[in-house]
Amino acid sequence: MFHKVLVANRGEIAVRVMRACEELGVRTVAVYSEADKHAGHVRYADEAYNVGPARAADSYLDQDAILAAARKAGADAIHPGYGFMAENAAFAERVEASELVWIGPPASAMERLGEKTKARSVMADAGVPVVPGTDPIDDPADVEAFADEHGYPVAIKAEGGGGGRGMKIVEGPDEIEDRLAAAKREGEAYFDNDSVYLERFLDAPRHIEVQIVADHHGNVRHLGERDCSLQRRHQKIVEEGPSPALSDDLRERIGTAAREGIADTDYTNAGTVEFLVQDDEFYFLEVNTRIQVEHPVTEWITGIDIVKTQLRVAAGETIGFEQDEVAIDGHAMEFRINAENAADDFAPATGRLDTYDPPGGIGVRVDDAVRQGDEIGGDYDSMIAKLIVHAGDREECLARAERALQEFEVEGIHTVVPFHRLMLTDERFTAGTHTTNYLDRELDPERIDRAVERWGRDEDDTDADADADADTDEEVSEREFTVEVNGKRFEVNLEERGAPEIPTGGGSGGDRMERPDAATDDDAGGSAAAAEGERIEAEMQGTILSVEVAAGDEVAAGDVVLVLEAMKMENDVVAENGGTVAEVLVGEGESVDMGDPLLVLE
Repeated sequence: MFHKVLVANRGEIAVRVMRACEELGVRTVAVYSEADKHAGHVRYADEAYNVGPARAADSYLDQDAILAAARKAGADAIHPGYGFMAENAAFAERVEASELVWIGPPASAMERLGEKTKARSVMADAGVPVVPGTDPIDDPADVEAFADEHGYPVAIKAEGGGGGRGMKIVEGPDEIEDRLAAAKREGEAYFDNDSVYLERFLDAPRHIEVQIVADHHGNVRHLGERDCSLQRRHQKIVEEGPSPALSDDLRERIGTAAREGIADTDYTNAGTVEFLVQDDEFYFLEVNTRIQVEHPVTEWITGIDIVKTQLRVAAGETIGFEQDEVAIDGHAMEFRINAENAADDFAPATGRLDTYDPPGGIGVRVDDAVRQGDEIGGDYDSMIAKLIVHAGDREECLARAERALQEFEVEGIHTVVPFHRLMLTDERFTAGTHTTNYLDRELDPERIDRAVERWGRDEDDTDADADADADTDEEVSEREFTVEVNGKRFEVNLEERGAPEIPTGGGSGGDRMERPDAATDDDAGGSAAAAEGERIEAEMQGTILSVEVAAGDEVAAGDVVLVLEAMKMENDVVAENGGTVAEVLVGEGESVDMGDPLLVLE
């Protein structure tokens, strides 16, 4: 077994990997960006190294910095978690060529299965049913030709994509150019790969995935399936296992297809083979060559620690169980606790966790890396925790989940807890008959609004209480200092009597200069228009992906003027009223905070 593992990730998955390492007697190393210097994974690790500047998700994509940190720490292996480097074949190859061990599938398997069009060919050759699709395309005419043959809607998908990112649905010919450009843009932004391909879009499928583990000795096992059909904007939000939609025969056929499809690819470590199921037929979707967000569902129902299995396989050990020894015990569900306002189309939310009190009790697991008082910024994914519930059957699991979500107290920031509580009263979900388009096409949005009003927390409700708590004791002030020596992080805590408390800033952007207000009278050029016109401001913290207008353009009410990325979601910024663009105050790639002016209409 390894001596020390560097976890090239952040948040709850980094902590999850570190916990598995700790139980195996392995020391852990964290890496962090400046924005994450007080984050939970940094607090948990045995040691931590700074690999990048504030507000830069690219810090976790800096291959040279991560490899340098691993060598400086004396690590002998790297675990990538999910996201960031997890499916980067080039980085995996660099690690494999070094003195370090890559805890994941080999780069060669990633290249065959991580890119979607190659994976489709591999699975088709193995006899696995595949949704009709194409090789990579670049021309809008290719989309039109595919639609002429297979009909609308058509899915444009980023070749390196996953989790719904880089996927755009074309409902008709007038949407082709915009959706193609958006899919390519997301693929480049999230996966450093703007290659896209086409698939026939199934309009009412179930999303079923099969967990796979494989070792270096030719053993491949599947650990049953998970149902990930409850999605918004093609991104999973609730997962469960086993699926309530599969017959025993279909379950057996899908598990066998997943195992056999992987068996001839020299695949090792953990992975997931995903399928779409419709009308009792199943079709291969993609292979995720990494650990999945929803892996705890499988761990609950099989009793197998998948992360420990990853570590053992990477260390050269043999999988310690046969396929017929994998038994499914009861039912499990995972609820992603995202910092989002479900009543505002699941818009990302930022703020301070004034109250964070997760549930407990029998059959309840919470994977997180946050604690009360943490700042939740907009630099990274919106998921702050995962609630996983296990029981003897699905009915008991639903009841236990209802109890656990009722206990889950979060104040100071919007989360999707009210939405989850709504789902546990929803007839389609509780009956297990929902499909992947249920939330986006069928669920009445007013039900979500009422749920947030009933069970949500106003993020301003606790400000006064927080201020009062800060002023209760002015005589003793505890000050925390973070010191870096040669890039390695150390914490120093000092207690001082009779001194004012130093505000920590914390989170993202604490040392960031404020953007000048375009509406001030002293501004040069365009100030009159800024003062008199409609000023469009950022509704959330994020990064400008594209600017769709220029000064002098005419826009109508409802037109998209910019595209803002926040917590890995694209958000269209629209003009509420028509007019002429007087000023564009931001550029592509620029970071903005909530309330920052973006452009001015006159």
